[in-house]
Amino acid sequence: MPWSRIISGVIAIAMALSSTLLGGWYFTIAIAIVVFLGQQEYFNLVRARGIAPAAKTTMFVSQVLLAICTLDSSLADAVMPIAGTLICFYLLFQPQLATIADISASIMGLFYVGYLPSYWVRLRDIDSATISNLPLGGYWPTNWNDVLAQGNFASLPQGLTATVLTFLCIWAADIGAYIIGKFFGKTPLSDISPKKTVEGAVFGITASVTVGIAGAYVLDLPHSLVTGSALGLLIGIASLLGDLTESLLKRDAGVKDSGQLIPGHGGILDRTDSYIFTAPLVYYFVTLLLP
Repeated sequence: MPWSRIISGVIAIAMALSSTLLGGWYFTIAIAIVVFLGQQEYFNLVRARGIAPAAKTTMFVSQVLLAICTLDSSLADAVMPIAGTLICFYLLFQPQLATIADISASIMGLFYVGYLPSYWVRLRDIDSATISNLPLGGYWPTNWNDVLAQGNFASLPQGLTATVLTFLCIWAADIGAYIIGKFFGKTPLSDISPKKTVEGAVFGITASVTVGIAGAYVLDLPHSLVTGSALGLLIGIASLLGDLTESLLKRDAGVKDSGQLIPGHGGILDRTDSYIFTAPLVYYFVTLLLP
């Protein structure tokens, strides 16, 4: 594996974990940067098909959505229909008559790279307001020894532990699928992504379930075996579907990578595709199914 890939991967993980730990506006800004760059790549893929989306309008309302999620998550879902209306309004009054593809691609850009990632902000924000001890809604553990040495993870914000556990399950799924698929994979999974194999996919999901069970046990979640298995299975499948969806977009646009921003990894969408469908599912799993 090239050193550029390893170094950029380590830097990305360090930035993700530090912003996740801080939470509040620090995490929102990190997600906002990812969404902004991801939407740029998405609209470049769309333009490669000769489509003229409302890129600037969509990118602007997506940033507004992330801010509203931080200020009051209960209002976030109201942004989607309002934003969709603004996008259609913008396209209707362009000098060149808009097409169905222009409107569809714009709404997809809002939903796929704006609305769905906003659930990361909502997930991290769970229980954070009451435990914030830094400016801008941030958080920092006051006693690391109590948290790490004694394993007192219950003192951490629930949104923080849920977000980190989700990250760990995604990483386990990605790494497991890559290693097993590369060395032992023989059965193609889908024509969308020829390099993916059934063996890699099954092991990746299994790895996610294993980490989910371990995380549920460490966090002392109710019925940890069942809860961890369900959460890991949910994340493993969502991660795989996110990867395949982005592969479908790239295949349709006729490109290998969505961009070249990250050395050795490609673009932002290439590295975050596994995270897009995951956050909403985990958010509702935590808020609706867990006591």
